Amino acid sequence: MTKRRSPAVAGALGILVVVLATLSALSLDSLPIVGAGATYKAQFSEAAGLKPSNEVRIAGVKVGTVTSVDLEGDRVVVGFRVGDAWVGDQTSASIQIKTILGQKYLALDPRGSDTLDPSDQIPLERTTAPYDVIEAFSSAAETVSEIDTEQLAASMQTLSEAFSETPGDIRASLDGVSRLSETIASRDQQLQALFRATGQTSQILADRNEEFTRLIRDAGTLLNELNTRQQAIHQLLTGTQRLSQQLTALVRENEEQIGPALAQLNGVVGILNENNAELDKAMKLYEPFVRLYTNVVGNGRWFDQVVVNVLPPGLPDIPGYREPVRTLGVN
Repeated sequence: MTKRRSPAVAGALGILVVVLATLSALSLDSLPIVGAGATYKAQFSEAAGLKPSNEVRIAGVKVGTVTSVDLEGDRVVVGFRVGDAWVGDQTSASIQIKTILGQKYLALDPRGSDTLDPSDQIPLERTTAPYDVIEAFSSAAETVSEIDTEQLAASMQTLSEAFSETPGDIRASLDGVSRLSETIASRDQQLQALFRATGQTSQILADRNEEFTRLIRDAGTLLNELNTRQQAIHQLLTGTQRLSQQLTALVRENEEQIGPALAQLNGVVGILNENNAELDKAMKLYEPFVRLYTNVVGNGRWFDQVVVNVLPPGLPDIPGYREPVRTLGVN
């Protein structure tokens, strides 16, 4: 007698199998045997906005993705995976700007005679990090907003008074610095509004990064479609040109036969024009014949016709007696 397994145990085993299959599918790309290429590392002086999942490109073609961005001492170590591409032992790397909104990607320049060992990192001497303009504006806005411009102006004024007994050149320099600080203090609200608006604009552009990327991608699709239509129109015009050339050659080859045929056709048309009046007269005479013939045979399988002048016409009935014109036997 077999012992049946409990439904709860079977359900738990089924859920465990599904979870393990899901985890395996999600981590399939990170497995060393079936993963999408080898994983390398490069040292940079700063991250410059590079993030995991950013693209890795060689000569503008995507060959992998960034897997990690970690800080190790005074440098940033970027891990990236490359598939279906050769990476040499003298390869250089740089962080490039992908879009005007500040999205980055890792660019590789494969060099060297041997393949790069995944355990060897690309050193700082062969890496380049860009200057992040958006981050600089944001930092400048935060720094300016934290400065007490009124206190700065007062400090400059006090410094100018303290050096009032110094030679004229130094006093003029300090007076200029004091006036500059006063000007900055008087424009404090405008500067703060300007940097605040710059920060908001940068944030809005960063938030709309996906939309701009989609717009650029759709523009590429539109250009591809226009290119396809242009090729189709080119093929149509080329085919029309070839057809015209073939028709021209056909006309030239049959010119000797076409000429006499057209001349004969012109003669036939002339004869028809000359006999047009006779044809019109025949059609007019044919009309009453058809009408009478239709009346004769229109009653079925026999002819409906009247024969006249067979008997003499009847004499008129005149009352009274009339003498005969001539009497037989009488001279």
